[in-house]
Amino acid sequence: MNDTSRARAVATGLVLLAAAGTFSLTMGARQSMGLFLGPLNTSTGLGLANISLAFAFGQLWWGLTQPFAGMAADRFGAGRVLAAGIVLLAVGTVLVPMMTTTLGLILAIGVMAAGGSGMAGPAVLMGATMRLVPAERRGMATGIVNAGGSFGQFVFAPLAAGISAAAGWITALQALGLITLFALPAAWVLRGASTAPVPAATTTPAAAAEPLGAVLRRAATNRSYVLLCLGFFVCGFHVAFIATHLPGVVAACQLPPQVGAWALGTIGLFNIVGSLAMGWAVSFQGGRWRMKSLLSLLYATRGLAVLVFLLAPKTEATMLVFAAVIGVTYLSTVPPTAGLVAKMFGPARMATLFGIVMLAHQIGGFLGAYLGGKSFEWTGSYDWMWYADIVLAVGAAFVHLPIREARRDDARLAAAPA
Repeated sequence: MNDTSRARAVATGLVLLAAAGTFSLTMGARQSMGLFLGPLNTSTGLGLANISLAFAFGQLWWGLTQPFAGMAADRFGAGRVLAAGIVLLAVGTVLVPMMTTTLGLILAIGVMAAGGSGMAGPAVLMGATMRLVPAERRGMATGIVNAGGSFGQFVFAPLAAGISAAAGWITALQALGLITLFALPAAWVLRGASTAPVPAATTTPAAAAEPLGAVLRRAATNRSYVLLCLGFFVCGFHVAFIATHLPGVVAACQLPPQVGAWALGTIGLFNIVGSLAMGWAVSFQGGRWRMKSLLSLLYATRGLAVLVFLLAPKTEATMLVFAAVIGVTYLSTVPPTAGLVAKMFGPARMATLFGIVMLAHQIGGFLGAYLGGKSFEWTGSYDWMWYADIVLAVGAAFVHLPIREARRDDARLAAAPA
């Protein structure tokens, strides 16, 4: 390896470390919020449904910020967007214990914390990463960044539970907010990533110069892209319900509260395995396995895991085994989904187009978080939410099968006469 190649490898490694570290801190804080749903309900007396509404609005707002954050990052670079998002997330998280009304919780959790997390979320981070790695390594790169978010959940959930036991839930929540500020140096590392020139091998001058409106119109009429959004809607429903209400499921099963924290941590730990494995599978031998087939397999596995969990006795071991299986499929959907977006449209508008896919994810997340609370109030259990999870997982497994992975432009050029 010559000096130029070595310097390039070091620079790419630094960018991956910065992106994965940022996702670790922002996702870890965000995915641990469900641990505080019970204490917030006890402290404010607002009721589970009203507090779930704040969490649900946060799911939706996190998704709504992503396309706009992606557009800003595509135009101005990722650094400024990330820095603003990190600060907003920290301030919103610190303010949560001070809110005593539903509107106040929506502002702190749903607007500030979720919006900041969205600005420093996967759309901007994946867009920055996609521009700096060769096409054949993008799958593994997205797997590494995604694994960073999983590692954050693995660390933050037990950490939050430990601080809560030692110093109270208010101190724990505010400590999580302050810890996210450690991601600020990463924003400096990624400051120019989104404006870096795209290698000629991965795009064409016409594609790079295509106006945003034309790209969005092309995406809206691309059947495969629409199906991808529908599948990611289901992923959001699953992830938000589990992240928000798994501690409540543990309580409903009359298990110790710490089991909920360890279950969330287990999901994060095994999601590292799932994300890295999926990133490797997407990149293996130049994409030997179809990304749409991998996504169908993930959703089918998730549905089967929920079905077995419903039928099994609810013990601590069952809960942790279920968390491990769900963890493998939890966010390992991101590398093949991001890979399909890049394959369909190229990396020039990756942050924007993946941001739209993330918006679909979070519309599902809004319903998963909110309906989880409403379902428990209506029926006294979470059974109907698990039934919905199974049905949606089966639907998502089938929705991905008709997706065409080849870019339209590539297919048209291949079919054209010489």
